[in-house]
Amino acid sequence: MRCLCFIVLILPLTTLTLADEKPTKAKLLFEDDFSKGAGRWQPSDAQGWKVIDTGKGKAYSLFRQSDYKPPHRSPLNFSLVKDLVVGDFVLEARVRSTVRDYDHRDMCLFFGYQDASHFYYVHFGKKTDDHANQIFIVNGAPRRKISTKTSDGTPWDDVWHPVKVVRRISDGSIEVYFDDMKTPVMTARDKTLLRGQVGVGSFDDTGDWTKVKVYGTRLEKAR
Repeated sequence: MRCLCFIVLILPLTTLTLADEKPTKAKLLFEDDFSKGAGRWQPSDAQGWKVIDTGKGKAYSLFRQSDYKPPHRSPLNFSLVKDLVVGDFVLEARVRSTVRDYDHRDMCLFFGYQDASHFYYVHFGKKTDDHANQIFIVNGAPRRKISTKTSDGTPWDDVWHPVKVVRRISDGSIEVYFDDMKTPVMTARDKTLLRGQVGVGSFDDTGDWTKVKVYGTRLEKAR
C-alpha cells in the first residue's frame, strides 16, 4: 500500500508590513476626505485652517501662518486626528504645497504625539540639511534629527502628491514615502515614544491635505 503524505506549512501573519501593502491584521481606523467638514480634527491654531473646494473634492487647507507658540523649537502649524491613539500604524494622505518655492519649502506629518513637548514629525523639505527633509523627535527639548536615511530633498511643485508613514514599535522602525509608495525616501529607528496621535501640517508654510487614512490598532489615551 502506498501512503501519500502532505506537509503543510503554517506561516505567521504579520501585523504590519513595511512595503506598500496594508497591515494584514490592522483595520482602517480613520478616513477623511473633508466632504463633511473638519470636525474630527484638533488644530494647534484653528484660525489657520479651513475646508476648501479644490474642484475635485474638498481639502483641509492650512492657509495662513499660525499664532501657536510651541514650548520647544518645533513646527508651528499642525492638526491632529481627534480621539485616536495608535502604536503600530500606516498613515496615508495626499498633500499640495501652496507656498513660494525656496530651500526649506515644506509640509509635515506628525505621529506619536503625546503633548506639545513629546512627538515625532516628518519634515518634507525642498532641500536637505540637518534641519530639513528629515525625521525628527521632540522630546522635552528642541527638535532633533533621527533619520538614518533621507533624500537630497522633496521635489515640491504646485500639484498633489501621495505621502505615507509606516511605524512599527516592536523594532522602532519608521519609513516615510513620497510619490513612490514602494521605496521609502526616509527611514529612522527609535523607540522613545511608543504611542500617540497622528496629524498633518507644516513647520511654517501653507498647504492643502485630503484623503487622509490611518490603519492600525486603536490604543488607549497616550501615557
